[in-house]
Amino acid sequence: SWSHPNDDAMEALIGHTLEHRFLVVGIDADAVDTYVRTYKEHYRCISTQKTVLLPMAREAIEKAGSFARLGVVTTKTGLYSRELLEYFGVMDAFEVLIGREDVTHAKPHPEPVFKALEKMGSEPHRSWLIGDTRLDAKAAERAGIGCVGVLSGYDNEAQLQLLTPFIENNALDAVNFLAHRAKT
Repeated sequence: SWSHPNDDAMEALIGHTLEHRFLVVGIDADAVDTYVRTYKEHYRCISTQKTVLLPMAREAIEKAGSFARLGVVTTKTGLYSRELLEYFGVMDAFEVLIGREDVTHAKPHPEPVFKALEKMGSEPHRSWLIGDTRLDAKAAERAGIGCVGVLSGYDNEAQLQLLTPFIENNALDAVNFLAHRAKT
């Protein structure tokens, strides 16, 4: 029997694919596709009203674009992510967007990171990922790229420090850290 998971249990699943989340909370494997489809239909209707850019995100994107080439790797559907980034007027800053449907294995597997690097013609040893979950940091590590963890997500400093020594309070601080590294 299924019971409603508590908020802490749900927060621990942020960053994981919808398929994984539904399985973990006890949805029968045969019903997961239906749940995912229903969730996505609802999400698409409310996403622009319920989503906000994190504080200083626009500034971080603009500054990063002044010295680096940018891409997005997400466990969300690429189509919906693209629509949100366009809604907020920042999609043009990114050369590539790799969504869940673009890969066989989602983060923390390195496949989406490798796919983004390949599409951009970028080398792992010259690339960095800014992320706010352990999944981001694990994917970066497994892909052989640097990672700056940011504390604007659901994972805390202690959790992120297990995977990367580079932790910043927000995306703009992370970009400033990378800008400084690029100069040295």
